[in-house]
Amino acid sequence: MTGGHSLSVHGVTASRRGLGLGVVLIGFTAFAAGTATGQEIERAPIHYSEATPKNAVTDLKERLAAGTARLEYEPEHGYLRSLLRALAIPESSQVLVFSKTSLQRERISPKTPRAVYFNDDVMVGFCLRGRVIEISAVDDVIGTAFYTIDQSDEEKPAPQRQTESCLLCHSSSANRGMPGHLVRSLFVDGRGDPLLSSGSFRTDHSSPLAERWGGWYVTGTSGKQKHMGNMITRGAKRPEEIDNAKGVNVVDLKDRLTISFYPTPHSDIVALMVLEHQTGMLNRLARAGLETRMALHYEREMNKALDRPADEPSDSARSRIRGVGDDVVQYMLLRDEIQLTDRIEGTSTFAADFAARGPKDSKGRSLRDLDLQTRLFRHPCSYLIYTRAFNSLPGEVKDHVYRRLWDILNGRGNGKDDPQLASADCETILEILRETKPDLPDYWKASR
Repeated sequence: MTGGHSLSVHGVTASRRGLGLGVVLIGFTAFAAGTATGQEIERAPIHYSEATPKNAVTDLKERLAAGTARLEYEPEHGYLRSLLRALAIPESSQVLVFSKTSLQRERISPKTPRAVYFNDDVMVGFCLRGRVIEISAVDDVIGTAFYTIDQSDEEKPAPQRQTESCLLCHSSSANRGMPGHLVRSLFVDGRGDPLLSSGSFRTDHSSPLAERWGGWYVTGTSGKQKHMGNMITRGAKRPEEIDNAKGVNVVDLKDRLTISFYPTPHSDIVALMVLEHQTGMLNRLARAGLETRMALHYEREMNKALDRPADEPSDSARSRIRGVGDDVVQYMLLRDEIQLTDRIEGTSTFAADFAARGPKDSKGRSLRDLDLQTRLFRHPCSYLIYTRAFNSLPGEVKDHVYRRLWDILNGRGNGKDDPQLASADCETILEILRETKPDLPDYWKASR
């Protein structure tokens, strides 16, 4: 949250110096990159701010310009619902965050939380009667790109790219200099102000449920498993003992806010869990792409300076690529995922909508199949392997990821940090990927 409040997913925040996107809760904050810094991504070969992005939002802008798509304004939500339809983002993905951690913090409170919506490629942040809608998109060229749409009734509305102001938060040290996202759980008071001196928890699939969702509304049941959702902290300090009995197993929010102000009445617990996994995976994929491009650029420049063949491998550059690739693999196979002790059940159609997107193999299995009894996914390999974030990776790092996945799933992993998967899970993941991922290397087609 340096450089002013920004679009965040604790809340999605956009910097006050511009209309950038920052984050605190899901917070759209940047994710750490091994050796890169925010300054590095503005130099060759990335040129982040000057580069021409390629993502779902630029695709939409082209359709808007050609007249094949149109955004329609509604008095209550502005362009929100039309934008979600245009970007194929389900309303069932709605999650609500009530911490004042964004550009439009004056609009946010426990009575008027900001809403976040997402699919595999795009996240959208919306505030009631807000000045702008904030957008973050997976990008083929620069990893992550940020946009806003003015919430005024215009003849030809279109998303506008945001760069410098967004990077103050989105490529901060929390994300190792890479544009990305951050999901955090905070202690929040009755006005929506985060008690930053009380600490916070960064959240992904490895986080205990007891540390999740501070500052978020949560609808759904988790049995005896406690969490921090729906909790208002009384006083100016973190309580010595956290008693959130009234915030757990909440199935509607009508006694907490005017929920009819929002497109749906949900802040679904399953959507939150998927979002937490997704932000961590997208961060790693964005970092892998940018780090690899920078490493290869360094390699070429060094070879040129030393009068070596342009394609002569550099040990340091290739080590850098392997490092970010290994990070992708470990997260993709849900290393260190917590074990659930009671069933998780949401209140919206999100779980069904998410699982239905497939793809499925000949036995009807998919990496989108949810477990929600002992773990998040039935088959512990991220569905984001199918997305543009993965498909747009440079070949050098993608090849490394494929090889490491193949080795681990075949019981040949030798890294001390390699995920330890059950043999049955490995076999199932291999079978699903062989049938549903068309660009697998030829060696994947061999029997186990």
